[in-house]
Amino acid sequence: MIHSEAILNRKKNTKDVLIEKMHFSHFYVWIMITTGCADHPSGSEEKKDSTFASGTFGYDLSFLKSHDDVIVLSDDKDQSKLIVSPKYQAKVFTSTAGGDSGQSFGWINYKAFAGTPNTHMNAYGGENRIWLGPEGGKYSLFFTRGSKMVFDNWKTPAAFDTEAWNVISKSKGKVSLRKEMSLQNYAGTDLQLVVNRSISLIPRGQLFSILDLSPDDSVQAIGYEAQNTITNSGKFDWNEKTGMPCIWMLDMFKPSENTVILIPYKNASDSASKIATTNYFGEIPPARLKHSHGILFFRADGRNRGKLGLDPGRATRFAGSYDESHQILTIAYFDLDASAKYLNQEWSTVKPSFSGDAVNAYNDGPLADGTQMGPFYEIESVSPAAFLKPGESLLHRHSVFHFTGTQSGLNKITEAVFHISIDQINAAFQGF
Repeated sequence: MIHSEAILNRKKNTKDVLIEKMHFSHFYVWIMITTGCADHPSGSEEKKDSTFASGTFGYDLSFLKSHDDVIVLSDDKDQSKLIVSPKYQAKVFTSTAGGDSGQSFGWINYKAFAGTPNTHMNAYGGENRIWLGPEGGKYSLFFTRGSKMVFDNWKTPAAFDTEAWNVISKSKGKVSLRKEMSLQNYAGTDLQLVVNRSISLIPRGQLFSILDLSPDDSVQAIGYEAQNTITNSGKFDWNEKTGMPCIWMLDMFKPSENTVILIPYKNASDSASKIATTNYFGEIPPARLKHSHGILFFRADGRNRGKLGLDPGRATRFAGSYDESHQILTIAYFDLDASAKYLNQEWSTVKPSFSGDAVNAYNDGPLADGTQMGPFYEIESVSPAAFLKPGESLLHRHSVFHFTGTQSGLNKITEAVFHISIDQINAAFQGF
């Protein structure tokens, strides 16, 4: 099995923090229109639950159980739980640090479960899901050979859009799933591969240890790691002639008026636009994107579409967000190899193939016609391009941590991980 140097030597300290990019405007344009309108009748949006209030883990568990034999991972020592769905492409739909009555952290698109499946992509939501890239470019997995890269021709491969995955093993705190895939890329290459995905709860003590902190009783916490592996099960090497895939992790969360995405960066320059790519859907307004103390602050209120991305040379292994309204601190922690080649996923065959980003962040918002899929916001990480010989594998690990509790308790975490205080985060968009 092949692992990049950064994967093999994955650090467990909080001193290397940085930034983000990925997803594409065409994807969000179509998805907001199609999943927000005709294909999913509004009358079937949510199953009303008499036991748990909307927004709780129990409410979402009840809804999801009506659609799939979901798997719930839990820890006997605390109230941390998460929901994994084999039917819905091995997604972690949501998690909680407070048991069934606790806050449900993931964004679920209830209306997407009703009606006829969409021919382009089905946006069920989920706070941790796996896709394979690239989306665009000459090795694209989303366009057929020779087709024009426009929305009408764009289609998400069924293997990670609509098809169920196989459960290989499961226990109280871990589940492993598997999917064999046959994908043809834009270069006309038939790629045979196997994807394995293992999701494990991280014990509370270990979770704080990863962040070089002592457990704090004033803070509830849940953490889990998704180990995602792709294996070349074909008979030829994946190279620049044949093309190759990459692993693409996407986390969807609920926005609020006071949620701020935190993207640490290195190799700083004098403006946010020079630190990151910030013009995916037009330039992100300056009032919504600020930077100081080595952090990009990106407003995540679900009211204005914008996306940013960081290349592997500027990114770190951390990204996150803080929701002041609900006192939720979220941290994503993932593998990164600054020396590797990352695939450019833009809808263009003329852009350099290996000029892609390693980290992305997205804030949802309405289109010009007022339609909107969400609101939600997103944190993403991407693996390097998988230059694999037959039988070789590439691993990409992506962990999600949620903390909720007292401001003083959360402040210790933000200072350790992002080197800033909760007050500094809250002040980022004061007066906006």
